[in-house]
Amino acid sequence: MTSNLALKRAPLAVPEREPEAREASAVAALVHHLADLGVEHAFGVSGGAIALLFDALVENPQIELHHFRHETGAAFAAAEAHFVTGKPTMVFATTGPGTLNVLTGMTAARWDGAKVVLVSGCTSSAQRGRWATQETSSYTLPQDALYGQNQIFDFAVRMESASEFPEVARRLSVGLSRPGRFIAHVCLPMGVQSSRVDLPRRRPRAGVSAPAASAEQVAECARLLKSGPFAVWAGFGATGAAPLVRELVERTRAKVFCSPRGKGIVAEDHPCYLGVTGLGGHEAVTDFMVHEKPRWVLVLGTRLGEATSFWDRDMVPSAGFLHVDVDPEVPGTAFPEAHTVGIQAEIGIFLAALLEHFPTASPRALPGLTRRTEVPTTLRITGRSPVRPQLVMQALQRQVVQGSDALVLAECGNSFAWANHYLRFADVKRYRVSTLFGSMGHAAAGVVGAAIARGGKAVAVVGDGSMLMSSEVSSAVRYEAQAVWVILNDAGYGMCRDGHQALGLTGEAVDIPLVDFAAFARSMGADGVVVHTEDEIEAALEQAMAAAGPFVVDVRIDPHEASPLLKRFESLIRQGNSKNVAGWER
Repeated sequence: MTSNLALKRAPLAVPEREPEAREASAVAALVHHLADLGVEHAFGVSGGAIALLFDALVENPQIELHHFRHETGAAFAAAEAHFVTGKPTMVFATTGPGTLNVLTGMTAARWDGAKVVLVSGCTSSAQRGRWATQETSSYTLPQDALYGQNQIFDFAVRMESASEFPEVARRLSVGLSRPGRFIAHVCLPMGVQSSRVDLPRRRPRAGVSAPAASAEQVAECARLLKSGPFAVWAGFGATGAAPLVRELVERTRAKVFCSPRGKGIVAEDHPCYLGVTGLGGHEAVTDFMVHEKPRWVLVLGTRLGEATSFWDRDMVPSAGFLHVDVDPEVPGTAFPEAHTVGIQAEIGIFLAALLEHFPTASPRALPGLTRRTEVPTTLRITGRSPVRPQLVMQALQRQVVQGSDALVLAECGNSFAWANHYLRFADVKRYRVSTLFGSMGHAAAGVVGAAIARGGKAVAVVGDGSMLMSSEVSSAVRYEAQAVWVILNDAGYGMCRDGHQALGLTGEAVDIPLVDFAAFARSMGADGVVVHTEDEIEAALEQAMAAAGPFVVDVRIDPHEASPLLKRFESLIRQGNSKNVAGWER
């Protein structure tokens, strides 16, 4: 007998109706495609060679256009907007100086691990070699640097024909879907920008699997970690897996420390947390590594570069490093003389598998220092002038870190040494530094992109040198960004001054004429206040955090207070940058 069920026919599968093709200019199609890939913010400076691109951005309702004052600042802002939203951002630049200006910011974005797409213009083929205004061609600028997959760009192309658009669109889809950074450059000659192309018929779909360690690799790591005391060194690459890092630390009672970009992965008041390493780092970490000497250090998502480790041999554990990173070239590079077991894996996937080998909390604490993180002594507020930078950090901790949900960015130089050392975070998403490329002006301009993207407060701790280099206060006013600049104003390039003195060189040549940054801010439509004495700092920060728009707090700090950067100067001396290298003793 035939089953009634067998007689029932399955409903016919009706194919999804193919969307009708729509035609658009090449620049409009590219902007449309980037919006479909998740781009919500575009930063840049317009120019004649990208007028059509600029118009396409104006007309696209999915992408917010932010017209800045300098391409470098726009790229810094785009990178920080990415880190706020987790979504790719766009930068636009015109030919010649516009394209060259943006390269510093794009390089910083790459080193920081952002997802940013640069779209630029270039001279059309018929005009190349004929001294066109701001000519951008093989006759005037290095093509490999601009349009090659190299040290700046993961993908770069100069579209010579609109027929290339489908392949460019596909490569952007794949690149932006993969884990980790993706820095791209799409250049459209002026003659190509208006060419007609078909818009993609479907929303782009591309998926790239994150690398994962094998079960055997994870089991071997667990075996090695169980063979003796170990510690965890967490970096920026582990930020997305912060809960799993904390879970591992709490189950094993392992001591943990972090890179400057990893602050907050484990709350900095956690009993297992020792401190931050590298620029502005804590001696408690080195003390632990020297006196307690764990057998293994599990390194999670940090390159262990100079700004994180200073390549300090005291940081090498007795057995070696277990180094996990999505980039297989990273493990073993910083400490080539140390035994390193490299594991290519996405940190979250690896930790989820590793935790299966540590199902319960350890019944005993692993050896470690009895003291916890170095907690700075509370300074008494006085009417002293100039202001001690340590007291500025103390006030920032109360008013900003604990008193708000604002994002804090610290600028290259003494600013991020003070912030790394003194500020304490319980959330990994509250603090941003760019220690790798170390561009001055990164946080001063990037804070505007961060404030725009989060629609709320972002506070940059910067020096007067960085503020003069690239601040984008005018852009913040234009877009009503809730950006706050806390300027450690010592009338000079403080880190250079301190470094020159430590290296036995003259420091006077790096002085800067004193600037009134509050007046500077007010001249552009922002607000600000100058802090001359220590008893003014709390009220100034309260005013800044209550302000509806951009605000500058110009703090006249004591230039004679030594920043916590001794390790940086030791590193320079070991590399031969001193008049008296032979006589240097640690």
